[in-house]
Order: sequence, then C-alpha cells, then structure tokens
Amino acid sequence: MSEVLTTEQIASYQAQGYLLLESHLPTEVIEDLREDIRRFEEESRLMSASNERLELEEHHSAEQPRIRRIRLPHTISDCVRELMYSDYILAPARDLIGPDLRLHTTKLNMKSAENGAVVEWHQDYAFYPHTNDDILAIGVLIDDMASENGPLMVYPGSHKGPVYDHHADGVFAGAFLPQRVGLNPEDAVELTGPSGSLSIHHGRLVHGSARNTSARSRRVLFYEMMAADAFPISGSLTRWDGIEDYNTRMLCGEPTISPRLKDIPIRIPQPQADVPISIYEIQKGLSKSGFD
Repeated sequence: MSEVLTTEQIASYQAQGYLLLESHLPTEVIEDLREDIRRFEEESRLMSASNERLELEEHHSAEQPRIRRIRLPHTISDCVRELMYSDYILAPARDLIGPDLRLHTTKLNMKSAENGAVVEWHQDYAFYPHTNDDILAIGVLIDDMASENGPLMVYPGSHKGPVYDHHADGVFAGAFLPQRVGLNPEDAVELTGPSGSLSIHHGRLVHGSARNTSARSRRVLFYEMMAADAFPISGSLTRWDGIEDYNTRMLCGEPTISPRLKDIPIRIPQPQADVPISIYEIQKGLSKSGFD
C-alpha cells in the first residue's frame, strides 16, 4: 500500500522518470526556508570567496549578495533538517523506492534574478554510480517556477536509457550535449509550478536547467537519497568514511550490509579535473553549453 502517491503517479514515475507534486508543502514551511536563506545571504555579505557552507556566484558583492549554492543545508539549517525527516519528503520517496532510505546529500541551488548559473545536461548517476539505481532527488520549489526562471528540465523516459559519457578530453566534465547522443531538444520538459511544489526525478534521468532571465530569484532545495541496499561504486563522488558513518545517513527504515546488484552499464567519474568539487566548476570542462 502506498502512503501518499496514487497508482497512476507511481506508474508515471516508473515510465517517465519524474513527478511533480504541486503545492505539496504548507506555506509556513516555505516561509521558514526563505527566512533561513535571508540569514545566509546576510552571512555572505562578509565573504569574498566561497567556503564550505556557501558557494558564491561570480558577480557576488556585499552590496548585492549572490549565492550559487548552499552546501549541505541540512547540517546548518534546522528547518531543512526537520523537513528532510518529515513525511512530506520521505512518504513519496518510500512509495517509489521502498521503506529503507539513506541520504546521499542535500543542496540548495540558487539562481539569482537576471543571473543564476546554468546547470548543464547530466545524469546524477554519472557522478555517483551505485550497485543499483533506486536513487532519486526530491526538489522543493521555494519560489514560483515558470519558464523564464530557469526551471529544472528533463528528458522523459531517459532513465531507462544508457548512462551517457560525461567526460571531455578524457576528464570527467559532469555533463554532455544531448544532441550528440541523439536526444531531441524539443523532447525536453520543464518542471514548473507554484512554490511549495515538489519535483522528483530518477537518478538516471537526463536533466539540467538554463539561466534565470526573470527579475526574481529561483531557489530549489534538493534532497538526494537512495535505497539502503544501493552501495557506492569505488571511484564515485560519494563520500565514504566507513559503514558506521554510512549508517548515520539512514533517513528511515533499516540499514544493510548486503548490496543489491543491478546490471547497469556505468563509467566511473574519473579522472577528476583539478577544480573544486562543485558541479558548476566541473562542468566548465564541457566544450560548449547545452543551453546556447
């Protein structure tokens, strides 16, 4: 028995690789998240370079703070952490990949008004291949999302295809150009909706997002998680500090030391470019943007 998703929604996710749950969160939850973002923006006014908490846009200044990403927000924001363990987030995930869930990471991606970095086309699974692909990302839309905001875009059904080569000149670039692998740009779908909505996408789904050309910010909080029996492949970008630490990342259910194996052709995201571990910096190795 599912907890919150209908049979039709589960079937759609399995077929298309994504879901959009409109207006899923209460207004007060979104307001709490916005208040914490304001706190981090004030903190960033004193910064001239990115640190382990806040990743800055290139045109950041004290007068006009521009944060590109808040790193691991569940470790520095009570409301982000509380939401992560709530049924608002975990119930749909359990409906899709089972009762035993482990956290991979969290991030709060910010696209400043009339700016905001592009996220090139990629598959999350290329960054962190695991023994199986019961892996998904849940995005919390903190702002209303329309075409001009640079919304998440996906290629429906691409999670059933190959894991594409995300290398450039023999170095992992964390992105690829869809046209070069036979994907038609006209098939890409925008995940737009009101604030408080959730987007859910499969770890192998091809996705990306364009620049924010609007006069308002576009902020999305991502919770990335997997089934507890999905274990990282050596060489992936998943942090591994031993099984004891790995088990502290359980979100619900029971841990295991028995990986479930699925036959998925993969490439290890190595060698790495000599840049900070950031999708934005890694993707600069791509020869051209997929959003030109």
